[in-house]
Amino acid sequence: MRTRLKNISVCDPVQNINDKYDILIENGVITGLSAPGSDSSGADREIDFTGCVAVPGFFDMHVHLREPGREDKETVITGCNSAARGGFTGVACMPNTTPAIDSAETVHFIRMKAEKHLVDVHPVAAATLGRKGETLSPIAELSEAGAVAFSDDGVAIKTAAILRRVMEYANMFDRPVIEHCEDDSLAGGAMNEGFNSTIFGLSSVPPIAEELTVARDIMMAEYTGARVHIAHISTKNAIDLVRQGKAKGIKVTAEVTPHHFTLTDDMLAGYDTNYKMNPPLRTAEDVAAAVEGLRDGTIDCIASDHAPHTLEEKEMEFEYAPNGILGLETQVGITLTELYHNNILSLEQIVEKLAINPRKILGLEIPSIKEGAVANITILDPESEWQFDSSKMKSKSFNTPFHGTNYKGCAKAVINKGQIYHNDTFSTI
Repeated sequence: MRTRLKNISVCDPVQNINDKYDILIENGVITGLSAPGSDSSGADREIDFTGCVAVPGFFDMHVHLREPGREDKETVITGCNSAARGGFTGVACMPNTTPAIDSAETVHFIRMKAEKHLVDVHPVAAATLGRKGETLSPIAELSEAGAVAFSDDGVAIKTAAILRRVMEYANMFDRPVIEHCEDDSLAGGAMNEGFNSTIFGLSSVPPIAEELTVARDIMMAEYTGARVHIAHISTKNAIDLVRQGKAKGIKVTAEVTPHHFTLTDDMLAGYDTNYKMNPPLRTAEDVAAAVEGLRDGTIDCIASDHAPHTLEEKEMEFEYAPNGILGLETQVGITLTELYHNNILSLEQIVEKLAINPRKILGLEIPSIKEGAVANITILDPESEWQFDSSKMKSKSFNTPFHGTNYKGCAKAVINKGQIYHNDTFSTI
């Protein structure tokens, strides 16, 4: 199979490429980059991508695929379909499944489920058995099985003592510890503590619940020499702590979600449970800090925290509805609209946040758009104007606050594992 992608710009910061090419792909491998129209060799198929940009395949390092245990919300395959639709060629799935991803058998099960899908799936294993914060998971066995990181996602690792042991063992296998930073004794509220929680009459969780744990984890990373990654960072002070940690040379990285760099707790005025998440939406000051953290490099990457829930679960009173929203199919649109078109990040910087840095953190091979490389590509249309329709999502769930939102910029196609997803269809390339 020979496929030519015609008239496409290529943006690959690793290769320092930013120019227009025709890309020839044979059996999933890039065999030629040539000036548009200059290659006269035959191709089985040609696709004209005028106005589009080919970048290294995007990777979302924080998604919830719900399988095993809650296949009514999402499965490995439906989550991968959602990822492909959203412009991602790879994801890391979090361990708060039922049972938790705390055994080699569960890691193998998830990898087997995704084996033939276009989207690469890399499991993050539970740091402690059952995510209970009491006994270490078999870190060596899980690493050998393919776990790329360790986390008790959904909760912070319970005590400093167990955190120390997790970091020491994870460090032996050069795996990061990914932390959901929230002090358990301050947790449990339905929204951010502040003026709005008083006005709306909702239980709240204070920002310091996040900041205390971020400080603890950075200090422990310094003490052990291990790597810690702060998941879905959301407060100004937490971002400042990461900035200070990086300045000291501590091995700390961080991610932010699109909803935390665009939405504020003002949105909860209508008590729509699609705005309920953990960490909760914060203030405009926190949103501005997240944007600045992305701009200055304090925040290394953007991740969706894709969290599917059933309609019945989300249609509860606000206090009782589960936390979380979908994100795989809106993340690229939000990022291009809010960061690229507002001149906050260049396209090269967006590629770093969505393709390069997540893989660096997880120790994965970084795709390159060059001759001889396996084609692992996301194709963007930065100027496309479109409206998000949640009824057309590939996810099994529909819990999103972004239905009907207008965006500028989208993913047009993804290529990986000898497959292309284009025009809502998977085919061989």
